[in-house]
Amino acid sequence: MAGTIEALVPGGEASPGPPLGPELGPTPVNVQDVVQEINDETAAFDGMEVPVTVEYDDDGAFTISVGVPPTAELVKDEAGFETGSGEPQKDFVANLTAEQVKKIAEQKSSDLLSYDPFNAAKEVVGTCTSLGVTIEGNNPREFKQRMDDGEYDDIFDES
Repeated sequence: MAGTIEALVPGGEASPGPPLGPELGPTPVNVQDVVQEINDETAAFDGMEVPVTVEYDDDGAFTISVGVPPTAELVKDEAGFETGSGEPQKDFVANLTAEQVKKIAEQKSSDLLSYDPFNAAKEVVGTCTSLGVTIEGNNPREFKQRMDDGEYDDIFDES
């Protein structure tokens, strides 16, 4: 490959403008073709920021790799809010169920550091802490303690 471009684009809504256009312009690829393929491949992540890598050859051939949106974007989408709390330990902006936390952990499993569903879910809970999102009506730190105490083993079981 002659080069690689990495960008964070809105799912299904990439355009020839920034951030892709200025990066792709000097390359031999057809910018419209790249944008169209990115939009086709990211349509399922409509409205979420999605990491995309474009590798291209000197002859204009290209391949696109689409990553999984950041955990915060998945939490926002699942809980239905736009912006996290300015004071995440005091003002909570949304609430998730344990099942929703599990769903997000499963979506992100390939990008997380954890090797099992339980610890992957704990990483998602950490993101909820930063955003000001409660889980099952509890402060995320309290929820994490309840996970550690085994209260949610039936949901986050590895099987």
